[in-house]
Amino acid sequence: MKEIHAEIEIHASAEQVWNLLTDVECFIEWNPFIWRASGTIKCGERLTVEMRPPNSKAMTLRPTVSKAEPNRELRWLSQFFLPNLLDREHTFTIESQGTHHVRFVQREIYTGLLVPLFWSRISNKIRRGFKAMNMMLKSQAENAALASRSKRTSARLQLACA
Repeated sequence: MKEIHAEIEIHASAEQVWNLLTDVECFIEWNPFIWRASGTIKCGERLTVEMRPPNSKAMTLRPTVSKAEPNRELRWLSQFFLPNLLDREHTFTIESQGTHHVRFVQREIYTGLLVPLFWSRISNKIRRGFKAMNMMLKSQAENAALASRSKRTSARLQLACA
């Protein structure tokens, strides 16, 4: 078993982060790592995910969603041809740290017979992809949170002046 892990602090609500993470149709607009995805985020459903690690060719995966707990965790499993050759369990965890603050953790666990053969070629590229995605998710979520707070403040000011 091998694992890749990256995390980031985001100043936005868990709901805002979840909404970005599960709006797979919009990944192409902001996500530099998983730049194209389609399907329904629901346990048992299969997705089509096109990943492009930095300085690498794109890879298309067909993972199955194994967990989709709103505002907390999304998890999927993909397999290379047959089970136990090169299995990947990808987990996105949103840990609430307060009203408008979360820790976002992205993790991928690799198991199977081919892991030792591929590990040195993929691990650093995937880790860099995680970090790039996390940074863009942070930017998108914090911009959405800022816009949301600005709208609420503007509405309160309008009510106070009325």
